[in-house]
Amino acid sequence: MKAFQVRTVSGATIVEACELPRPEPGPGEIALKVHAAGLNRGEFIVGGVMHGAPGKPGGTEAAGEVTAIGEGVSGWSVGERVMGRLFGGGGGFAEHAVIQDHQAMRVPDRLGWTEAAAIPSSYLAGYDAVITGGQLGAGDWMVVTAASSAVGVAALQIARAIGGRVIGTSGSPGKLDRLKEIGLEAAIATREPDFAAKVREIAPHGCALAVNCVGGSVFNECMACLAHLGRLATVGYVDGVHSAELDLRELHANRLVVFGISNSRRTPEMHAGTVAGFRRDVLPLIDGGAFTPVIDRVFAFDDLARAKEHMESNTQVGKIVVSLD
Repeated sequence: MKAFQVRTVSGATIVEACELPRPEPGPGEIALKVHAAGLNRGEFIVGGVMHGAPGKPGGTEAAGEVTAIGEGVSGWSVGERVMGRLFGGGGGFAEHAVIQDHQAMRVPDRLGWTEAAAIPSSYLAGYDAVITGGQLGAGDWMVVTAASSAVGVAALQIARAIGGRVIGTSGSPGKLDRLKEIGLEAAIATREPDFAAKVREIAPHGCALAVNCVGGSVFNECMACLAHLGRLATVGYVDGVHSAELDLRELHANRLVVFGISNSRRTPEMHAGTVAGFRRDVLPLIDGGAFTPVIDRVFAFDDLARAKEHMESNTQVGKIVVSLD
């Protein structure tokens, strides 16, 4: 079958077409014919927790049709539509893939393949940030940096669907205008760590949650946005800044919570718990039409390299997907 690998060459990642054997499902796995796969920036960061190897099968999430079921798997039938994260080797950038059954989710009837492929990684990360770790409640304020990123959009949509109020930052006023169309309540146009004062003008008591999709360069500014008992979710470090100073007096006095969103050291049981929670808390919202995943662009499978270049141009709002149909 045709597939793409992610390789490190001269300090950069590339995608390279190759021929691989069609995978067969092992115990606890489901095989699928891939119809669409989403791109995730972390997969292309050299040495990052999602890449971190000279070469590997590409694609950490996909949507497709069940073609075979491994030993010990129940509740699935050949022909059903499935979406999910592909841990244990990746492989979504391929004509066929296998998914662990605890990662598999049924595709909502109202969604097409490309919309389904946009959900697993970014929206599960958004769920972890906003609900599991962020404990955002109806009426609570949340600020999200790089709000037009795939996880930023997912966090925005999930927060709004449960009644949260959202402030977003972006260096592009045009992107912020597009985000207002899907529920962004307040926008701050900046790429600098200079937004806390403006956040406080909008939410005088501070935010219950800050979702940092940038990294260490805005860590302290995010902390300055938090209310008493506030929580800060760190999604990644696309700015390349891996450390920041922490004012322990503010952390201590305001009983703040700082947590990370990563899957690199989680057990299968932890993964399964997150997926089960997402099925319970978020999929019914999508099924009911509360929101639809935001797709920036869809590329043909053979144009995966161009899709990666588009992602790296930082011009997108929402998710970039490749279609195999």
